[in-house]
Amino acid sequence: MALETDRQDPSGTKIVGGTLKRHDSLYGDAEKVSSALHNVSQDNWFRTLRLAFQCIGVIYGDIDTSPLYVYQGTFSSGISNVDDLYGVLSIILYSIILLPMIKYVFIVLYANDNGDGGTFALYSLISRYAKVSLIPNQQAEDAMVSSYGLDTVSAPMRRAQWMKKSLESSKLAKVAIFLLSVLGTSMVISDGVLTPAISVLSAVSGLQEKAPQLKQDQIAWISAGILVVLFSVQRFGTDKVGYSFAPIILLWFLCIGGIGFYNLIKYDVGVLRAFYPKYIVDYFKRNGKDAWISLGGTLLCFTGTEAMFADLGHFNVRAVQLSFSFVLFPAVSLAYIGQAAFLRKHPEHVLDTFYKSIPGPLFWPTLIIAVSAAIIASQAMISGAFSIIQQSQTLGCFPRVKVIHTSKLYEGQVYIPEVNFVIGLLCVIITLGFQTTNDIGNAYGICVTAVMIITTILMVIVMLLIWRVSIWLIIPFCLVFGFIELVYISSVLYKFKEGGYLPIVVATLLVIMMGVWHYVHVKKYWYELEHIVTNEDMRQLIQTHDVKRISGVGFLYTELVQGISPIFPHLIEKIPFVHSVLIFVSIKHLPIPHVEISERFLFRNVESKTSRMFRCVARYGYSDKLEGAKEFAASLIEGLQSYIEEGHFITDMQIQETEDQTTSIADSNTRYHKAGSTVYIEEALTGSETTGLTQPRISSYSAHSSARISEEQSRTIAEEKQFIQRELQKGVVYILGETEIKAGPESSFVKKVVVNYMYSFLRKNFRQGEKAFAIPRQQVLKVGMVYEI
Repeated sequence: MALETDRQDPSGTKIVGGTLKRHDSLYGDAEKVSSALHNVSQDNWFRTLRLAFQCIGVIYGDIDTSPLYVYQGTFSSGISNVDDLYGVLSIILYSIILLPMIKYVFIVLYANDNGDGGTFALYSLISRYAKVSLIPNQQAEDAMVSSYGLDTVSAPMRRAQWMKKSLESSKLAKVAIFLLSVLGTSMVISDGVLTPAISVLSAVSGLQEKAPQLKQDQIAWISAGILVVLFSVQRFGTDKVGYSFAPIILLWFLCIGGIGFYNLIKYDVGVLRAFYPKYIVDYFKRNGKDAWISLGGTLLCFTGTEAMFADLGHFNVRAVQLSFSFVLFPAVSLAYIGQAAFLRKHPEHVLDTFYKSIPGPLFWPTLIIAVSAAIIASQAMISGAFSIIQQSQTLGCFPRVKVIHTSKLYEGQVYIPEVNFVIGLLCVIITLGFQTTNDIGNAYGICVTAVMIITTILMVIVMLLIWRVSIWLIIPFCLVFGFIELVYISSVLYKFKEGGYLPIVVATLLVIMMGVWHYVHVKKYWYELEHIVTNEDMRQLIQTHDVKRISGVGFLYTELVQGISPIFPHLIEKIPFVHSVLIFVSIKHLPIPHVEISERFLFRNVESKTSRMFRCVARYGYSDKLEGAKEFAASLIEGLQSYIEEGHFITDMQIQETEDQTTSIADSNTRYHKAGSTVYIEEALTGSETTGLTQPRISSYSAHSSARISEEQSRTIAEEKQFIQRELQKGVVYILGETEIKAGPESSFVKKVVVNYMYSFLRKNFRQGEKAFAIPRQQVLKVGMVYEI
């Protein structure tokens, strides 16, 4: 196996005196995972239909309650010409068709990251095809990982090569993509704050139809009480909440669709002419600037669209496509058409169109269903906020928070208590502060259109770099969707002072928080990389300090995959004792959603084979659940024992193969891994001139077909495994680096503020390492050290 004898550069290659040396294969292998796909991609139709039913109650709770307030927001000053209803209805219908349906449901959803969606899933997907991540933990071997889904870039695909080189060579491009992703994430979270407020307020205001004595502040307090109940049930998880809500939302769809059809037949079938887009042109000619300003109201018809993408990890593409096309679109379209028909006859009721258009006997049942649907409306964006924060946290872009996986069947369903509390508190404050939907709607529109524009930009990169579709398809995608979204956002920005500032303020605070955290995270990684401890350094360190061994197993956590963290020599200098079995554990999150459990751990010996010190990389996807301390320790030790057994077998196999002179096992580019009863030897061959990457040749040797391991070796393996098991029973100590990050003395004033104050504040007020890894306090040993970056 490759030994680490010299310092590494960030790519994992060792450089000594200008000569390239063999590199530690653990660094490269840390990226290798199987080609197993996430279970969502292998769904059968029964499960897909089941998920389609569930997603009705989770991801559409926002877009399907928009009929409560769209016409009110569009005609806030009343209807001056009833013919304007043709133009507005046409804008609504084509906006729904073009943006939620064509763009998202049938294009953007396919840009998922092995089943996961959202802004950070796009960022992660792009990061796998081009080294745009600011953390230096990538290498050329990434493209050889089968489950990454990478295709070899062949010579004819010059445009994809050009895009890849442009992104990798430009620091500005990397920072820009990162900031776009962070901004999109922040806007989705802001959306999760605004959705409950506007939806519940709109529904509850229907009480004034039958109880006109109710004042607006009383409506606001009733809405706040409902919101408190809603956020308190989030802990039960999307799976249970989805099944509870889906029947209600399905009933809501039948209700608004049926009422819409009734109003269409009763009042004016002629509104169907709105499918002729000429009425859009007539509307703008007739109203000019006022028509443009009114777009801030019509865009509310597709609010919640981003939730379909952000919540994709809870469901799958087919489920969303089926439920949107055959349930949501027909019902919502009929609702808007029916309301337009009603307003043709009763334009004076535009400020409370929904409740005025309900047939008398159906008012109270509809009100109850409407309030229920409005409560559910917030579920879409709340679930999306949970998913996207979990992704950003595992990619080093968000402080540590507690992530609870609420479903054993569907891994993407999570709940974050801290985030749930903050979003719920902000929702109540906004509801009581604004009390009406007009200003909240202005703020809402900025969130929706900003996220859509960011998604369009990232989708262009995906099309160029990953999908490699024709430029003649990319151009119309940009022109059509980009133009529509820019027109919409220009309209809502016009009302910046009338509530539009709210999401900008919230998003700015989130961007600053995430940017500061990621900036220091990257700087810290670079510091440890520059002060790496090699095997040779370890030997000298142990000899110099005459290190003694104490009973038990020690897990020393480090973010480094290559080499040993500078925390270890700092520990030895203060306390020259280490545990009988010491394991340097690196938790590595790969830019993919899931890693198979069978491939979770990779091990290497440290210092020597008899030192009983090991390095372990525990690989997780950004949607994988981190186990509790007890389960993690048991799984890791089990993997370590397998590694010891395989190590002896491979060593003996090396000797035999060398004697036979059939292959050169000592080749620095040879790696070993085991699947079932077969050990695979992977040898690098000549690299492709196009990609510069090596293509592996695989040879296999059956462990059952050979009796190479002697009795003495079998006894040694058994004794080693028993020793580790005995030490495990004596106790496990988790050693965590309590690193204090400080800006260097020559740093700029801005850097000192960011590192010494802003980052320090975030670190102290979010979860510490032992809480993030669910480690019992009595088993934690913290090692204090100051990093000057």
